[in-house]
Amino acid sequence: MKRTSNILIAAAVVSGAMLSACGKDNRKPGKHYMPDMGESRAYEFYSERLSTLKPVDGTVKRGELLPYHLKAADTALANAVKNPLAITKADLEEGKRLFNIYCAICHGSKLDGNGPLYNGGNGPYVAAPANLASGAKANYTEGRLFHVMTFGYNAMGSYASQLDREQRWKVASYIRSVQNGGANASAVAGESTQAPAASAEAPAAKDSAATK
Repeated sequence: MKRTSNILIAAAVVSGAMLSACGKDNRKPGKHYMPDMGESRAYEFYSERLSTLKPVDGTVKRGELLPYHLKAADTALANAVKNPLAITKADLEEGKRLFNIYCAICHGSKLDGNGPLYNGGNGPYVAAPANLASGAKANYTEGRLFHVMTFGYNAMGSYASQLDREQRWKVASYIRSVQNGGANASAVAGESTQAPAASAEAPAAKDSAATK
């Protein structure tokens, strides 16, 4: 009987404590030992400090291809780098979609360098962007096209922040497939599955005389 009474008393005390806690004025909470863990600070993601941050060395974003180790001056080596993706028709369609979003405004939807920003000399750009459909740049390999999108070239800036590695390879494959009147279309898928002549996943040697 005494044991039952003790249990009832203990239950009453616990219930009272819980009711007291519920009715407590929580506008004055206790101090956090590490407040940043519970209430993280708000960051301005478009600030110069954060927008220029690079990934931690040795890390790879989930779903991302392995890092591209060639340097901006390694254009000769870039010419020999093979597309690591097995390109499909759907990949080419995606490459076309991305090209029209990010590239066509300068290079034109026909890749002829006559995009809206140039518009035959009537646009805001006085110098015509590169003609990717024919001419010297129509002979660029997928590796060279990927390299240019990664580091930029002349007035064109890098698109590595807008397009991830897989997207850049798809755009490069699309460009290659329509160059020279589509003469390279049948070779694009075959080129993409060959073993790389100069691996993009291994540190590259110095390019003594970068050909641009």
